[in-house]
Amino acid sequence: MKDQIVYNLLKMNIIHPNYFNLISSAIGILSVINPRMAKAQVPERPNIIIIYADDLGYGDVSSYGAHRINTPNIDRAANQGLRFTNAHCTSATSTPSRYSLLTGEYAWRKKGTGVLPGDASAIIQPGRTTLASVLKNAGYATGVVGKWHLGLGPQGGPDWNGEITSGPMDIGFDYNFIIPATGDRVPCVFIENRKVVGLDPNDPITVNYKEKVGNEPTGREHPELLKMHPSQGHDMTIVNGISRIGYMSGGKTALWVDENIADVITGKAVKFIEKNKDKPFFLYFATHDIHVPRVPNQRFVGKSGMGPRGDAILEFDWSVGEIIKTIDNLNLTSKTLIIVTSDNGPVVDDGYKDHAVELLGDHKPAGPLRGGKYSAYDGGTRVAFIVRWLGKIEPGTSDALFSQIDFLSTFAALSGQSLSEGEAQDSHNYLNILLGKSEKGREWLVEHATNGRLSIIKGDWKLIEPGPGPKIDTATNTELGNDPLPQLYNLRNDIGEKNNVAPQNPGIVKELTDLLKKIKEDKRP
Repeated sequence: MKDQIVYNLLKMNIIHPNYFNLISSAIGILSVINPRMAKAQVPERPNIIIIYADDLGYGDVSSYGAHRINTPNIDRAANQGLRFTNAHCTSATSTPSRYSLLTGEYAWRKKGTGVLPGDASAIIQPGRTTLASVLKNAGYATGVVGKWHLGLGPQGGPDWNGEITSGPMDIGFDYNFIIPATGDRVPCVFIENRKVVGLDPNDPITVNYKEKVGNEPTGREHPELLKMHPSQGHDMTIVNGISRIGYMSGGKTALWVDENIADVITGKAVKFIEKNKDKPFFLYFATHDIHVPRVPNQRFVGKSGMGPRGDAILEFDWSVGEIIKTIDNLNLTSKTLIIVTSDNGPVVDDGYKDHAVELLGDHKPAGPLRGGKYSAYDGGTRVAFIVRWLGKIEPGTSDALFSQIDFLSTFAALSGQSLSEGEAQDSHNYLNILLGKSEKGREWLVEHATNGRLSIIKGDWKLIEPGPGPKIDTATNTELGNDPLPQLYNLRNDIGEKNNVAPQNPGIVKELTDLLKKIKEDKRP
């Protein structure tokens, strides 16, 4: 590739022929120094599957130390692949993490990428370069199944009763079967490609997040109709005996049954794999589990001994197992790279009285980490992260620093695609890290908490920028990491972020503060 670049420069009379070898060598060196310039040389394009859990904690998986719950399918992937101990999503909540994963841009750079209501318009505009569009350009069949939560439709939101535009199919996906937002937000329907599934045109859907629509009962007005009661909020329109966020009327034949969500979306994911088994495919399988409301299928109820939250973890593990089993049964094992990870850290009580707190016992959803979902501490963004590609990735453990923001550039390299300077601007190619070929991870990465608070990790050090705000989110009992003074932690010695050593290390605080400032000002080192 580098020789072709130099040859083109010769044709344009930009360089002298005597300097061919010198410049060719220089480009080769630069491609090693700058991961964005490097292209991985691989003999084949593997199928790529990202299994993206919702709210799964670092300590919720037995291969990451959980002892009260057993996740054999996830553990099998870990035993057959590479288990990362220092991999991160970009944000401590759903929408921004998913935005960054697909676009290669930190969500905090773009307004409107906070946790979205269910009727939000699309925040990734049609035609934008995404992970899906890059792989589609490389000849992959591309599909997304499960939770979306990135908005749909043009400004003003989607037409639930007609063709839904500005969705996955407009940013690189050939196929989608999605939950529009979250399980606890209306509308409680599935969308397949551009239509609501099972909608009766004589019973149109109306959605409103500001005022009540229609005559459907709400949890606030009729708590006696509920099979699961809210602990805070979540008291609007009742669907399937559970009150949600937002108001909805109509669409009765299209409403999902919570107990069947995992079966439905896992089945759709399996069908996508089977349909595209004879060509390279990319599947982004974003499960609903273990997000609230936690209403697992009856065959998982009571199996964990930890209530619906624990049972939902078992259901997620089953979904992982179904995907792996499908790949193995189709003899695609050596041709398929599978990633199992999460969009953010754990939360126990996130709005419903499902006994998650009472039945937690000595289980630690975040493992040794401090904080969880919504938090600036690592419990919010350091996640379980497993990569399996039999025959290509040696089983083991990696301590390399890795970020989901790098999926786009990394898989562009894996599929032989180039990115222009303005595309995926925060994403870099770390294919050698993902494949276990190198232990040298990212030099630094930025984490993003719910209130906009940023943290930066460089080497062993993590700095949480100072700022106002409560120390505890009283609704979820989560430590948020807010403090009027800088917080500095040595993660190698203090993975639980218990000892703030900022006063003893003013030089490191200044170095990381200055680096974070440059990154925020769009000057990417």
